[in-house]
Amino acid sequence: MFESDTRRSAAPYQPAAPTFEDEEPPSSSRRHPVWRDVPDEQWDDWRWQTHHSIRSVRQLRNLLPFSAEELEILGQLEGDYKVAIPPYYFSLIDPQNPHDPIRLQSVPSPLEAENLSGYELDDPLEEDKDSPVPGLTHRYPDRALLITTPNCSMYCRYCTRKRATLTRGGWESISADDERMIEYVRDHPEIRDVIISGGDPLTLPLNKLRYYLENLKAIEHVDVIRIGTRVPVTLPQRLYDNELIELLASAEKVYIQTHFNHPRELTPEAIRVCKALLRAGMPINNHSVLLKGVNDNLATMRALLRGLLKAKIRPYYLFHCDPVTGAGHFRTSIWKGMEIMEGLRGHMSGIGIPTYVVDSPHGGGKIPLMPNYLVSMSDDAVILRNYEGLLIRYQAEDKPTTIEATTTQGVSGLLQGDKTVLIPHDNERMARRKPRVIRECGTAAAERNHHGSSHNAEVPIRPIIPLPLINCSNNGHPTNNGHAASNG
Repeated sequence: MFESDTRRSAAPYQPAAPTFEDEEPPSSSRRHPVWRDVPDEQWDDWRWQTHHSIRSVRQLRNLLPFSAEELEILGQLEGDYKVAIPPYYFSLIDPQNPHDPIRLQSVPSPLEAENLSGYELDDPLEEDKDSPVPGLTHRYPDRALLITTPNCSMYCRYCTRKRATLTRGGWESISADDERMIEYVRDHPEIRDVIISGGDPLTLPLNKLRYYLENLKAIEHVDVIRIGTRVPVTLPQRLYDNELIELLASAEKVYIQTHFNHPRELTPEAIRVCKALLRAGMPINNHSVLLKGVNDNLATMRALLRGLLKAKIRPYYLFHCDPVTGAGHFRTSIWKGMEIMEGLRGHMSGIGIPTYVVDSPHGGGKIPLMPNYLVSMSDDAVILRNYEGLLIRYQAEDKPTTIEATTTQGVSGLLQGDKTVLIPHDNERMARRKPRVIRECGTAAAERNHHGSSHNAEVPIRPIIPLPLINCSNNGHPTNNGHAASNG
């Protein structure tokens, strides 16, 4: 029995915590009232956090409100999938909000018993079928995935490897399977990139993690060692240990692949350990999963990505939630993902925009998806759409035009006529250009008059055609630069 089981009464939940306010990332440090008096030296110790993790529905019912029906279903589900929530991560939950995005990721839900589509699978990516030796998946020609442990600091409710994390015990010492995985990588020189995953490899004992890192570092054809971990998000205290960070850095080839899904996860503690990893020379990439009720809206995703950039964490992938057993309630439509991507490209820095991917069934791998920016095409040119909705004719090759001009309109007019752009009405960026065009035209006129130009009449500086089509090349006069005046 865990210590927390003995010291908490079984009395019904009484709301005691203050309502947490949404904040710009990074969010502030928080503690649930039940741990308010824990000394900082214990709270900051990953061993204490692990030992006091919530691991049963019995513990949860004393911390959060549930109906009797919910508790009955959760009790039936308890044997199907492990529960572990460190006090640190649990404290990020607003206990008065049953739809809190941190709660949805960590606390079991009766919805896990549903499979409305019948499409959910235990191994939706067929990793086991692409496993030449136990624990290793070799799918892409130059990459291999190593499942090193079933243990996690926290068991996410949407995890695609529930089948692996159900295993208990026997993963602490170096086994014959560990040796087979290393030997397989050593014997396959086409493998240049190795992902150490799990579970979470940062829950491994240091001697076992060292075994993997030292052996992979010594393999000459391995260029990159990626550590797939959610420890910086769910148990950052584990990385307060300088010995662990030094071990990771000593492998020299290490990249960190972490997993922030919501801006409230970007706490001071999480930012602290990410900065420590960066200072030790390890780049950090982030994988997010698109989760209904957690981050499936543009405002939340923008806040998350901007928070990651601020922490110098590169947003790498946005995964569509896999069709894994018990996670159907997290899955959105593909259109929702496309809607969010439409609101990212052009609206924020390109280095903050992840690639939206479906990790396809049958081991098909990651298939990138994005809004359509290629609208139409001909032998001579393509029509491209930018984030503002401008339709732009782009001639990719330097060659004579082969299509005879034809009177037509719209996109066809861009391909067949002499128009090069269609501009939406009330385009904000074009409106910003107006003062600059007026100033530049006025300056050109003033300079001409100052030097005694023969054109003594005052030059009108008001644009006479839509702004996108203006230049000031005619001695300060606005001119039509050969573009169509229509704004489409």
